[in-house]
Amino acid sequence: MEKIKKLLSESKAARWTVLMIVSFTMAVNYYFYDAVSPLKELLTEHLGFSSSDYGIFISAYSFPNVFLAMAVLGGIICDKLGIRITGFSFVFIMLVGSLITAYGSTTYYIEGGLGNSFMNSFLPNYSPSLKMMSLGFFIFGLGAETSIVVITKIIVKWFKGKELALAMGINLAIARLGSALSLNVTPNMVEPSWTKPLWFSAFLLALGLLSFIIYMMYDIKVDKEKNLNTEKEDPFSFADILKLLKNPSFIYIALLCVTFYSAVFPFIKYAPDLLRNKFDLPLAKSSNITSMVFYGTILFTPLFGWFTDKKGKSASLMIYGSLILIIVHLTFSLTSITPYIPMFLLGIAFSLIPAAMWPSVTKIVDENRLGTAYGLMFSIQNLGLWAFPILIGTVLDRSNPGVAENIAKGGNAVYDYTNPVLMLSVLGVFGFIFALLLKRADKTSGFGLELPNKQDE
Repeated sequence: MEKIKKLLSESKAARWTVLMIVSFTMAVNYYFYDAVSPLKELLTEHLGFSSSDYGIFISAYSFPNVFLAMAVLGGIICDKLGIRITGFSFVFIMLVGSLITAYGSTTYYIEGGLGNSFMNSFLPNYSPSLKMMSLGFFIFGLGAETSIVVITKIIVKWFKGKELALAMGINLAIARLGSALSLNVTPNMVEPSWTKPLWFSAFLLALGLLSFIIYMMYDIKVDKEKNLNTEKEDPFSFADILKLLKNPSFIYIALLCVTFYSAVFPFIKYAPDLLRNKFDLPLAKSSNITSMVFYGTILFTPLFGWFTDKKGKSASLMIYGSLILIIVHLTFSLTSITPYIPMFLLGIAFSLIPAAMWPSVTKIVDENRLGTAYGLMFSIQNLGLWAFPILIGTVLDRSNPGVAENIAKGGNAVYDYTNPVLMLSVLGVFGFIFALLLKRADKTSGFGLELPNKQDE
């Protein structure tokens, strides 16, 4: 009897291969984003950045996704034009932004290279390097957030009704591996040139673009199998966004998203410097301790994803993650306990909430509107990722007058991070409240966030 050929879309090996391919693209995205974290003090020494300047630079990443709504527009574009066109375009934009960021740090640019005179012609209180590097990080962020929307939708396309939460957990684990390696590798690449880590990160993004092109071959084939003549999906309507904003469960999950990530990502951007100042650690060691957060997620995010696939309890896991986040920030701000313990706990919190949150969106939003939903969530999330690096830098400078100037002159002054980290603990409290409201709403909505994700096969 002749064997029936299995469709690519039904092949377990194919979907896990696809997951590895697109996860690499996401990992190099995260690698570049976190490569700047160990460089805060070097940016002060070589370019004269204050903590406020550093906060402005970091916040440039989120500017297009907040004020130009690019994450939600990218989700809409993805729903309208499809995965391939949207994904390739925005991964390419991400690469361009990384190259501009690296260029803005070079001696050639600082000494009058291309674009220096223009950047020197406005906002004289800010250096040309800060403006060029912020422009690059702005363009990188414009591409990065939409590429994450696209990759998330790719995973839903291949895994919905199967091992969706596990797949999303593994995807996040691989992405976090990119962040962890960035924190480990960057401090060891600053000699003889401190800008080398930025150029190396841009090279990895070029490989990430190549990886996405390989995925596109899979996507074309699977669409042909399904007899799809075009990638385009249903036309977009602004009523889709209004419908999402009228959904209490979506509102609570989006608010939890912005409070949680605002308390984590900006903190990580300052964490190596916090550890250097609070515990008098060398750069490499402080960055390695910070990387524990990401190594924890590599282990726990797939584990919690597997748990929600099999057992459910997604809303409950978000509550537990919010509680742990509060404990972590209070520990860093009010005690001098060894940093290994709170960093390890932060890794658990950083696994619990994403492993439960992102698959939960597929239960409350129609599949053909997932790009819009994820894009809207990323836009709301980026509001916090834009505001809080600036707030942390501002609070840090005002709580520590004269420290940045002392460091820039070669001095040994240290920062006291108590006030900015206490501020972040308040975000954890709000996240805890939103998680409680989400669980309460789920009891009446019927979305089943406490039920297993995996359907019986």
